Amino acid sequence: MNTTARYIHALGPAALTRFYDPVVRWVMREDAFRNRVLTHAELAPGQRLLDVGCGTGTLALLAKQRHPGVEVHGVDGDDKVLALAREKDERAGAGVRFERALAWALPYPDGTFDRVVSTLMFHHLTVDDKQRTAREIVRVLRPGGALVLADLGSPRSAPGRALARALFRASRFDDHLAGRLPALLGGAGLSEVAEVDQHDVGPLPIAVIRGHKPRGDG
Repeated sequence: MNTTARYIHALGPAALTRFYDPVVRWVMREDAFRNRVLTHAELAPGQRLLDVGCGTGTLALLAKQRHPGVEVHGVDGDDKVLALAREKDERAGAGVRFERALAWALPYPDGTFDRVVSTLMFHHLTVDDKQRTAREIVRVLRPGGALVLADLGSPRSAPGRALARALFRASRFDDHLAGRLPALLGGAGLSEVAEVDQHDVGPLPIAVIRGHKPRGDG
């Protein structure tokens, strides 16, 4: 499955990929919001977890370290970040399984995973690709499984709204800044979709959204 959109690397230009980890750690207070994502994922031994748009593998490795009884997979479309993720996994001896794949064409059978997580990836996608990715995530979730997504959310301060007005010119951000991500995920087939947490990183917050695949599906 293809897209006409230009592929956007983690920090924009591919040459900046090697700086991704320190930038996110400093700017986003990474440990705090990734821990919140895992808390809301409610992982249990024997489950399978997929990190979509896993980047350099930080969240996937943290999940495996905190929940060694969970089988953890990560996918990303960027070979360079996956190389970094595999190096980190080898150093940690964690055993996370990383694969190259685009978010809207996941290489797994229906109902493979109990949980899917995704952080700071959706805002890179066009509206059409967000919808296709959401449907693909629903496909690979088992009935009763859950998605926990963390990405740019709707601003709640005057500086944030001013910045949002400037960013609205980039259509990739519209659904995020207008607070439409829960509705988009619900339209893809998830139920009980809601913003369950928010992580403030300056004027634009990171919203943590959770939804379930209905048990009657699949």
